[in-house]
Amino acid sequence: QVELEESGGGSVQAGGSLSLSCVASGYIVGFCLGWFRQAPGKEREGVARIESDGRTTYADSVKGRFTISSTTSSDDMKNTLTLQMHSLKPEDTAMYYCVADIRYCSNVHSDFRYWGQGTQVTVSS
Repeated sequence: QVELEESGGGSVQAGGSLSLSCVASGYIVGFCLGWFRQAPGKEREGVARIESDGRTTYADSVKGRFTISSTTSSDDMKNTLTLQMHSLKPEDTAMYYCVADIRYCSNVHSDFRYWGQGTQVTVSS
């Protein structure tokens, strides 16, 4: 069983920065980890993901502004996933979710079995 818990959301003015963290508890070796977001009235969209071999993928809308990284504990039972967000725009306003899955690593939200509760990011103009 994998549990995900996000933190770090908040409110910031356009052009500012925020860092989101997600603690993934459980045996997560080989998992794909990532972030999705959902703005009011919009579909959930993949923001960034990191594969078990370290390869990263970003949505075009955040490339060059967001950075995803992860660190794993020595016993492979905990991973801290981080999303550094810079040059934030009002259109980045959304609920951000940490996700994990061992089967797939895609930008399709239904591919991910494990989801955190979400953390709100609000960017004002």
